[in-house]
Amino acid sequence: MGKRYENLDSAHVDFISKQKIFFVATAMKDGSINLSPKGMDSFRIIDATKILWLNLTGSGNETATHLQYDKRMTIMFCAFEGKPMILRLYGEARVFHERDSFWRDHIGQFPKIAGSRQLIEMRIKLVQTSCGMGVPLMDYKAERNMLNIWAEKKGNDGLIEYMGLKNVSSLDGLPTGIFDESS
Repeated sequence: MGKRYENLDSAHVDFISKQKIFFVATAMKDGSINLSPKGMDSFRIIDATKILWLNLTGSGNETATHLQYDKRMTIMFCAFEGKPMILRLYGEARVFHERDSFWRDHIGQFPKIAGSRQLIEMRIKLVQTSCGMGVPLMDYKAERNMLNIWAEKKGNDGLIEYMGLKNVSSLDGLPTGIFDESS
């Protein structure tokens, strides 16, 4: 059943590289818990204790808000095909925006995707695997390209306007830091 590891090993890296979706969870002491599915070519393993993912513009910005108050983050992968397994990464994360030098130094690791909003770096403190025998088998068909089409159609000015309407505060009314100059 469940096993714990201090960092990623080659089997974990291989498993992650085959997954088409991952889930990100964050929470503060009080307020809403956030759990979001992520996909596309937006996840990178930097080394055995560090990952980086590209957060794209969406209808909310909960992860960025939560990480300002509490750095805890969990990322989960689960096998929907092949051998069953669930893999969770527990750690502490930081958010970087286009205005940050970290963004400029690391954005080149990802393809250019319209609507790229933040880079989130997580230092892994625990890797945990479990059986995943209750996860259904599902066939992967293709990536959806609707987010790309939507973001490209909006253009940079339209995306900034959208973020100003949808991404400046969390569900609990807290600031996300999306347009702050002080990071």
